[in-house]
Amino acid sequence: MKLSLARDVTLTSVDTGAVLLDGRRGRYWQLNQSGSAILRRLLDGESPAATAASLSAAAPVSEAQARQDVRALVESLSAANLVEVSQ
Repeated sequence: MKLSLARDVTLTSVDTGAVLLDGRRGRYWQLNQSGSAILRRLLDGESPAATAASLSAAAPVSEAQARQDVRALVESLSAANLVEVSQ
């Protein structure tokens, strides 16, 4: 899976995580630190499985829960047209 930001979407770090700004619609999404870390790893080309493993190693969460969290974030951002997913 390859993940990229959709056209006209920018990602900016903030103290609490990150903000995605959709320049087409003038709307933004805020991500907490975990969501920001997941998104940045995926944008850098890391696989969802490796991202989930990193998340479960760094936080008190099982790898199965981390995989579910990674999948849910990608699905939410994709449904909001903030990211593009390709194989």
